[in-house]
Amino acid sequence: MEIKYTPRLYQETIFNTCRTKNCLVILPTGLGKTKTAILVAVHRLKLYPNSKILFLTPTKPLANQIAKEFLNSTTITQVEILTGSIPPAKRQELWNKSKVFVSTPQGCANDIINKKISLKEVSCIIFDEAHRAVGDYDYVWIAKKYVQRSQHPRIVALTASPGSDKSKIKEVCKNLFIDEIETRTPEDQDVLPYIQELKIEQIQVELPKEFEKIQNYLKACYKSKIESLKRLGLVGPQQTFASKSQLISLQATIHSKIAHGQKEIRFWQGISIAAQALKSQHALEMLETQGIDSLNKYLKTIFEAARKSKTKANKELMRDTNFKSAYTLAKRLLEKNIQHPKLIKLIELIKKEIDNKRIIIFNQYRDSALLLEKELNKIPNVNAKLFVGQLKKEGTGLTQKKQIEIIQDFEKGKYNVLVSTSIGEEGLDIPQVDIVIFYEPIPSAIRSIQRRGRTARLEKGKVIILITKNTRDEAYHWTAFNKEKRMHKILKDLKNTIVLEQKTISSYSEKKESEIIADFREKNSNVLKQLIDNNVDVTLKSLDIADYIISNKIAIERKNIQDFIHSLIDQRILIQLKQLKENFETPIIILEGTEDIYSVRNVHANSIRGLLSTIATEFKIPIIPTKNSYDTALLIKTIAEQQTKSKKDIAIRLGKKPLSLKEQQEFIVSSLPNIGSTLAKLLLRKFGSISNIINASEEELMQVEKVGIKTANEIKKVLTENYPYE
Repeated sequence: MEIKYTPRLYQETIFNTCRTKNCLVILPTGLGKTKTAILVAVHRLKLYPNSKILFLTPTKPLANQIAKEFLNSTTITQVEILTGSIPPAKRQELWNKSKVFVSTPQGCANDIINKKISLKEVSCIIFDEAHRAVGDYDYVWIAKKYVQRSQHPRIVALTASPGSDKSKIKEVCKNLFIDEIETRTPEDQDVLPYIQELKIEQIQVELPKEFEKIQNYLKACYKSKIESLKRLGLVGPQQTFASKSQLISLQATIHSKIAHGQKEIRFWQGISIAAQALKSQHALEMLETQGIDSLNKYLKTIFEAARKSKTKANKELMRDTNFKSAYTLAKRLLEKNIQHPKLIKLIELIKKEIDNKRIIIFNQYRDSALLLEKELNKIPNVNAKLFVGQLKKEGTGLTQKKQIEIIQDFEKGKYNVLVSTSIGEEGLDIPQVDIVIFYEPIPSAIRSIQRRGRTARLEKGKVIILITKNTRDEAYHWTAFNKEKRMHKILKDLKNTIVLEQKTISSYSEKKESEIIADFREKNSNVLKQLIDNNVDVTLKSLDIADYIISNKIAIERKNIQDFIHSLIDQRILIQLKQLKENFETPIIILEGTEDIYSVRNVHANSIRGLLSTIATEFKIPIIPTKNSYDTALLIKTIAEQQTKSKKDIAIRLGKKPLSLKEQQEFIVSSLPNIGSTLAKLLLRKFGSISNIINASEEELMQVEKVGIKTANEIKKVLTENYPYE
């Protein structure tokens, strides 16, 4: 296998470092980070011919692009994409017969947990968008497992922008076991010949007088809330501003004090006033950075909620003269179709620049992006398309398949304007984007660099930043600018002085001390990863009851404090308790977290105490508190170890009390391929009995909703084929 391109000098220099050290590679967008990693991958395959290469990237669209680049850049003829859209069995089959793989981190972590892939065989793992390797992100756990298990480990981490926080950059290096940093800026001599001309233009617009009137009302509303909090003694006497995080923290503190018996009336008032301050602050942001349409939509939800619900904050805002005046003026401007000057300027720019050009516009908010798409498509010769993430919101979510399709259509010229939220900022390789437009500045250096990086990759490009004068737009712009300057200085210092205190990790042992069954819904939890780290043999199965089954007698329901309170509100907890008690002799609840249980939600303390009392006295189920996922995992391991000597094979549904006839029938049918409890009920309702289901044809089975040809075929196969005994 060979590469099919001539590496640039800086790529060869970086490659020489990566040959012998785990390396964090920081290159400006468009300078070939992926091709640099491919050099290392091919080298490792030559060095270890029987090994495999694993390339991890955050999203499926990125995975498709990287696989394509691997094929175009080397003589390798097969690169497999392992994402959640491919069935687990098929992913395992692909892993066994191929050498180069591109996967999303979540899919990879699941395959490691389910033993579908073996990191022992991987001679090089590449972490794309490596700045994500902090906290609980899957990169962190995968890197740890890789260093433990691989026979010939080598890590290459790629990013254009690791951030401006020194401690965070060092955390990335520690989590990915980095020995060396290779970084380049556009000013470095070895990359300068390859830097395309990039023109950055700031266009400032004035907030219209009509907008300023609304702005003044919203500022007055916000200021009055801060003054009220001052009078109540809940914020400092000199404080004139409180950030979103400060206001949320204040609310949590007040909830805690109330729960612990400090039932002063000022605390009840303070919770509501802080919520009002948050809402008025967000309304101000909508006005200043987005426009009247977005502001009206937000204000309307508050006033409608005030009429329909008992939420005090909404009702008080509806009575607030300043807030009401802002809403009245906003509605008038909407009726007059008066738009934000940024939208007017954007339309003007697109009309001027659109001929034979491709443009990406970035906007923070989906509702605003949807409006931009609508308005831009009114312009002759403009074919604008909304590009958003998967989270569904009023019909604006896109599947990953649709995202890939839109990128391809944009590249082919079907669309000449892409209106994108943050989903389009990271990693996408869209050649020949002529102009990138920031509809609003953002205070993040990472995101600003990523937005700019969508253009000037192969040819010169232009970045236009729209800024509303005397608003948070200006503050955000300069915040990002200064963070980027600080980032380059930090990287220079780190490269010269990096001292990484990597922990020595013992080699991986196949010996397992304990065995448990975990519910599939726990597959992304840190508890599961910590259990595996502690040599617990975990089997994932779909469990209707409990999160972890230790033995035929012991089952554990794990809840963090937030979920515990949510389950109290929606009554889910009582059903779960009943099922646990009916099916297991020794059910246990683990309550995870260090938050004050009485302050996480606006739930009366007596309701929480009543639930705790019911669990202890009526259900007689112990509640064991743990601090975090690590603590939880060690507790589960300890319980499992105590059962190891006495238990036999774990039965998922052995319980203290026998199941009813109906439950037994549902249980038997739910064990069929791809059939859970919901489909089992549908099948039994359709056919009346288990024997009728067994005797039904594939065509008859497919008459049941959600039973397709594949599921019907697998059911018949299980029911009719001979048992393969030895």
